[in-house]
Amino acid sequence: MSQSNFKRFVEVGRVVLLKSGPYAGKVAVIAEIIDHNRAIIDGPTTGVPRQAFPYRHLTLTPLALKGLPRGAGSGVVKKQLEKEATITKWENSSWAKKRAAMETRRSLNDFQRFTVMLLKKQRRDVVRKALAKATKA
Repeated sequence: MSQSNFKRFVEVGRVVLLKSGPYAGKVAVIAEIIDHNRAIIDGPTTGVPRQAFPYRHLTLTPLALKGLPRGAGSGVVKKQLEKEATITKWENSSWAKKRAAMETRRSLNDFQRFTVMLLKKQRRDVVRKALAKATKA
């Protein structure tokens, strides 16, 4: 029997990233599967209310809650999230860090972008000089 290429499945307890709507960019947990188009999601620690949400507006993350029962209420989901420190795992993941960096970059004003450009030029100059010195020696 061959191994499946898929590692992330739509399942109860799967942590998902919301792609659209007023809660876009936040994470939630699949609490119940409605049908092949929608699931009930809940994010008691991230401010996402319990609601039906279409799969096409979700991104499955590699994180999942172990042993979460089907149709679990917000209290049970919150306890499980805190017990497994899932939100902390998400915030420490490279995916979340890249999203935060992109969001920070998007929020910069013109002067801050100019300052970033100058700092990058300074760093580039230091690296270039160190490389030139290393190749001479």
